[in-house]
Amino acid sequence: MPVAKYPTRPLKLWQKAKELRLNHYKDVATARQNGKLLVTGGTDGFTSLPAGLGDYAYLGGEPWGASISVDPVLATQCVEAVEAKNFARDMCAYMRNYWGSMYLNKSPFGGPFPKPDFCLQGGFCDSHHKWFQHVAEFFKIPYFAIDIPLGDPGVGFERKQEYLSGQLLDAIEWMEKTTGRKYDDGKLIEAVNNDIESSALWSQICCLNKAIPAPMDEKMMFSLYIVAVLIRHERESVDFYKELKAEMEDRVRDGIAAVPTETVRLMHDSQPPWYFLKLWRYLEEYGAVVIGSFYSFTLSGFIEKRDGVWQAGQTPKERGVVMKSREDAVQVLADWYLRRNVTQEFSVPWVKNQEMVAWAKEWTVNGFIIHLNRGCEGTAFGQMEARLELLKAGIPVMTYEGNMADKRELNEGQTLDRIDAFMESLGLKKK
Repeated sequence: MPVAKYPTRPLKLWQKAKELRLNHYKDVATARQNGKLLVTGGTDGFTSLPAGLGDYAYLGGEPWGASISVDPVLATQCVEAVEAKNFARDMCAYMRNYWGSMYLNKSPFGGPFPKPDFCLQGGFCDSHHKWFQHVAEFFKIPYFAIDIPLGDPGVGFERKQEYLSGQLLDAIEWMEKTTGRKYDDGKLIEAVNNDIESSALWSQICCLNKAIPAPMDEKMMFSLYIVAVLIRHERESVDFYKELKAEMEDRVRDGIAAVPTETVRLMHDSQPPWYFLKLWRYLEEYGAVVIGSFYSFTLSGFIEKRDGVWQAGQTPKERGVVMKSREDAVQVLADWYLRRNVTQEFSVPWVKNQEMVAWAKEWTVNGFIIHLNRGCEGTAFGQMEARLELLKAGIPVMTYEGNMADKRELNEGQTLDRIDAFMESLGLKKK
């Protein structure tokens, strides 16, 4: 049985993270009755763009699907409702949960599914544009799709930025006409600043996990990064991450560990199976801490290499960029979203694979666990090539098959057996 080597203590901001998440979903549920716009779309899209319209709440598709996933009974009802309409079982699992929730008129937080005013989707995934086209058709509401240009980030960047910026300006004009509201550019600039600052702060926090012992583990991250996923365009998000960063810096200074028995450091790949998070606690029985993943680092963040070190992406403010107009704001937004790591994952997996090897070394990782996730084609793209790259670099790897949101796709007993074999190969034993 691993022995405690480091002191530990609960996170002071744990309750605040839970409250921000719950308050967001209360806001979503009551938005229309409170005179707010309710916008829906993917959270990797441009959640800050409607800010110029005034008060609004944003119903993000992926976290909605993930929230359903933690309740296997509701999740099964949702995916079966989608399958009953002859949609394929191998489609995006979050999308199937969202659609099923919509068909059944059930919210994972209780009550009915909240009907949106319009759909706004920025898509780089093969599912997302059709996801919200179907939502728009179901509710008979307007829909605007933004095409995020993909490919190697070093090729044709300026043309991609111009193309994306033009679409964002078109989307603003469309929202004005659709809602009849006058658009306030000042509110957009404020939201874009919050959006990017939240993202950069989360990345700085993830970089603090290079410390030994790690001040947080990935299971904590799942409850912490979600604030930026849901409300990164709001000042509350920036303030939360400033506090969280200060707390993490204190934990690093004091040698406070997320897992007091930390003996080996692992990284995970892809979204977790949300209904099976006990896997992370099972690893702790071996003295293993999962210090993060490409997914948990970059879904809300952006990490780049500067001066030979992987660190949080520089914000426009840090680069001396000042936004004075709508055009400035969309240029900044397009630049940031095109350079983010996660945007490249869906079309140039070799970039992600190289980063995974580099991060494993810089975060002092002893092994990798790859979730071969049938629920997300984008994050599964290139995973077996990533495995080969990690093995070439001398980093041990294990894989397990599953699905982030559909419990029927994962064999729990087989997965734990694979974990046991992998841990033993690293020379570890549990009680």
